[in-house]
Amino acid sequence: MEIRKRFAELEEVLVKHIEKNENEIRKTIHKIIESIKNGNKIMICGNGGSAADAQHFAAELSGKFFRIRKPLPAIALTTNTSAITAIGNDFGFEHIFERQVEGLGKKGDILIAISTSGNSKNVILAVEKARNMSIFTIGLLGKDGGKLKDILDLSIIVPSDITPRIQECHLITYHTICEYVEDELG
Repeated sequence: MEIRKRFAELEEVLVKHIEKNENEIRKTIHKIIESIKNGNKIMICGNGGSAADAQHFAAELSGKFFRIRKPLPAIALTTNTSAITAIGNDFGFEHIFERQVEGLGKKGDILIAISTSGNSKNVILAVEKARNMSIFTIGLLGKDGGKLKDILDLSIIVPSDITPRIQECHLITYHTICEYVEDELG
């Protein structure tokens, strides 16, 4: 086991990530702050590990990051198992996020799509629905950004093909976003 090699690999990807995406991360922070100040909410979705990241991200905003403050309006579309299973059963798995966006979202909200490949059909459909509803869309992606990079309003693409490194960079990215949003709105 070469543990140091894994950390060195992460460090290399992180350096490339911030060099490539610093401006997009800043834009994301400002867009989230603006949306919340205008009385809107943040919806977050993803599959597998990205579903867990969606929940973690929403919890940091709606609970707290560093300090006790007013909760911020954020919801992970990955947590309502009754909705997910009913929509999956009645409409198909590819519609589990799209239907929730249609039911919960409104103009001025933000949808954050997390996908290491950028090609998850259910996330793509959610983004398309959000865009049709004038909901601003942001993606935390990996690899080449997949199909999502072409339909999102703002894409943060981790420059790696290694799923664990992409996910680790996503975590650091949304923690950074939460810290700055909390500093401004907390």
